[in-house]
Formats: sequence, C-alpha cells, structure tokens
Amino acid sequence: MTVHFIGAGPGAADLLTLRAARLLAESPVCLYAGALVPVEVLEHCPPGARLVDTADLDLDRIVRELSDAHAAGHDVARLHSGDPSLFSAVAEQMRRLDALGIPYDVTPGVPAFAAAAASLKRELTVPGVGQTVVLTRTAARATPMPPGEDLATLGASRATLVLHLAVQRITEVVAELLPNYGPDCPVAVVARAAREDEEVLRGTLADIAARVEAAGIKRTAVIVVGRVLAAEGFPDSHLYSAERCRA
Repeated sequence: MTVHFIGAGPGAADLLTLRAARLLAESPVCLYAGALVPVEVLEHCPPGARLVDTADLDLDRIVRELSDAHAAGHDVARLHSGDPSLFSAVAEQMRRLDALGIPYDVTPGVPAFAAAAASLKRELTVPGVGQTVVLTRTAARATPMPPGEDLATLGASRATLVLHLAVQRITEVVAELLPNYGPDCPVAVVARAAREDEEVLRGTLADIAARVEAAGIKRTAVIVVGRVLAAEGFPDSHLYSAERCRA
C-alpha cells in the first residue's frame, strides 16, 4: 500500500500528468481538497472509490484516513491543487507518515504560476529584462513569514514576483511593493488559471487593486508582478544564437 501525493494542477482535468491519471485510476481511496480540486478531476477515480473531501478535516483526521487505508491494504491518491512542492502542506503529512512507517511517493503537477504564465502568454524569464522569479505569499491569517521574506525585502531585487494566497490583501501587497517597483510596474492577476471560468486582469501597481476589487476576485488567484509582463525589444536568447558554439 502506498500513499500517492499527487499534484492536481491548476484545476483543468486535462492538465493532469499521465502518471497522475494512472495513479488516480488505480487507487481505491482518494483524499482531495474539495474547495480547490474540481469534481472533473475525480472522474479519473475508479468506480466505487472512497472519496474523502479534506476541506473540513484537520491534520489528525487526514492522517487517520491515510492510516486506515494503509491498514486495509488500499493505495491512496492524495490530491493537492497545483504542485505538491509549493504551499501544499504535504511536508507535515509526510512527517506523520514517516513516523507511522507508511510508504508514500510524490507525483508533480502543473503549478498555478505556470498555468498563469501560459494564460498570459508570457515567459517569466526574458533576456535582459528578468531572469529571476520569486514564488512567495503573504502572511495574513496563515503561518507567519520567516524573517527576511517580507515583500519589502524580497522586492528589493526587483525580480519577477509571483504571489500565491495573497489576492485578498491586494491593497496591502501594492503598498509594500510600490517603493521598489514603482506605480507603472506591470501586474497581472490570474484567477482559476486554465479553467473554463478563468479570469485575467492586467494593469499596473497603480490600478490593479481597484481592478481586483471591481472584479470581486477574492481567492484561487495568483498575482504576477514584474517588467517581464510588458517586455518588448529585448535581445534574443543566446540559446538559439547563430554565434553559439554547438560543437
């Protein structure tokens, strides 16, 4: 028996990896975050599978479900939105499974920031404009940020920022970024990236908060901040340069 931590991607059922779809189809038990994983993704589960929505479960109850499945000899598909390596709270579950001696593996998924970049039709690393992407969030009602990871500090580099779990604090986010990025810095907010009800807002730090408020976007969105969003006239990459030695 194995617990399969699976990245469900940004929500579109056809953005699951082939491995994720196979593991879902082979697992008689599936734990998923109902508030984040659309029901269409669950269609990959086998008929009669035990489906457990973890939206209202605390860590102890989730681990109990995993432990009970292990005792029954059942594989478990543990679905997390996006990719398990980012803001998924899998680390604490793995720690509990290690203590219980329950085996597990991890299948990556399409992260929300990648789906958002695809919707924006933008590369986040543009030659001469931006070569660094910082993936972060804000504290608000969540776990406090470690020292040195506040937006004022991270923004000092003027690197491209992708903020998760922060759209509800868009006004405060803008205030913290303005000193480093300036009011004319391009910003995009992508809600429900890659889904049929996707919503994309484009603007600058000067007006994005008002746009988000007018659109009523309050969750399931990423904020992308940086000059790469409006990059034009940048030099071609050395990767495909005719002058590059390919010997």
